[in-house]
Amino acid sequence: MTITKTLERARAVADGLRARGVAMPDVALVLGSGLGAFAEQLEAAQRIDYGELEGLPTSAVPGHAGCFTVGRLGGVTVLCQSGRVHLYEGWSPHDVTVAVRAIAQLGCRALVLTNAAGGLRPEWEPGTLMRIEDHLNLQGTTPLERTEAGVGSPWSQELGTELDVVAAELGVPLRRGVYAALPGPSYETPAEVRALAGFGADAVGMSTALEALAASAAGMQVCGISCITNHAAGITDAALNHAEVVEVGRRTAGLFARLLSNALPRLARVAG
Repeated sequence: MTITKTLERARAVADGLRARGVAMPDVALVLGSGLGAFAEQLEAAQRIDYGELEGLPTSAVPGHAGCFTVGRLGGVTVLCQSGRVHLYEGWSPHDVTVAVRAIAQLGCRALVLTNAAGGLRPEWEPGTLMRIEDHLNLQGTTPLERTEAGVGSPWSQELGTELDVVAAELGVPLRRGVYAALPGPSYETPAEVRALAGFGADAVGMSTALEALAASAAGMQVCGISCITNHAAGITDAALNHAEVVEVGRRTAGLFARLLSNALPRLARVAG
């Protein structure tokens, strides 16, 4: 698929959102596995299911609701994307990123990407929040075309620093680290986990990197938070399963919501 076709699909999604009353959001948020409840924090909220929007792929992964929610929070307009699609479901990198490109076409300037991730540090217990400083894209593909090359790291130091400041003010522990994105769908082997740690990764998952690249290329400032839902394979003897990932995400929802409820209005002002 060419970038022209991708942008046409993104434009159709953006037009569908506008037709349902979504104007220019001040900040947008992609909610990962088990983290979708944050959308309930929005006031005067309106839900738009993915199925209502032409050109938008839908996910069948548990913990991904498959809807947008727009509303107000702290005096700014927030657009939440609850649920994403993944390469391992058979989607292309252009499918994976069409939603964030649509958000950019709405005129949004700030994007927060969130995910559930495996932790590579033994001292980081499940439930730890990590601000993504950078990523390793090990998914073997990119959503970018030649005309978009050279964007460098998509992660905004300015937005990231603001997240750190808000977390410190609230007393919310927020670690910082590197997120490794793998294609999935299988979890990593202990040998792969050791290799990733040697490469400098602190957390590992199957999403986020492609969205960050596309969003940055589309003109948005990007920051991200990983919820460490489990120790990666080989760090402990516990078996990994997706139900545990979703459950830990839900248990962490209160801390996650407290941080984002205070941070999103400030991120919008920084990026605006």
